[in-house]
Amino acid sequence: QVQLVESGGGLVQAGGSLRLSCAASGRTFSTDVMGWFRQAPGKERGFVAVITWSGNSIYYTDSVKGRFTISRDNAKNTVYLQMNSLKPEDTAVYYCAVSRLGIVTVDPGAFGSWGQGTQVTVSS
Repeated sequence: QVQLVESGGGLVQAGGSLRLSCAASGRTFSTDVMGWFRQAPGKERGFVAVITWSGNSIYYTDSVKGRFTISRDNAKNTVYLQMNSLKPEDTAVYYCAVSRLGIVTVDPGAFGSWGQGTQVTVSS
């Protein structure tokens, strides 16, 4: 079982940037498909970005394309989410997770080993 810990959230003004980190421990990380998701108050958890173990396949939800960048450093067992040009609608708790079957998908139900999340708040 892999354990995930997110960090890097905070309060930022609209137009600002944050870099989230997701540190993995417990077992081999480098072969996992990793995803970032977010959940705003009163809303369901939704897909943000996903990256394969090699980093060769990356997908984003439409609302963050061109503003967010997902990356990983397998030597450090860490996945990152660089968030630029942040908007108030990006406000949410951000989670990272592992694709249970190693497939690339946007379905949160296909992911497990969820971290505790990190709060991102964007003020207008």
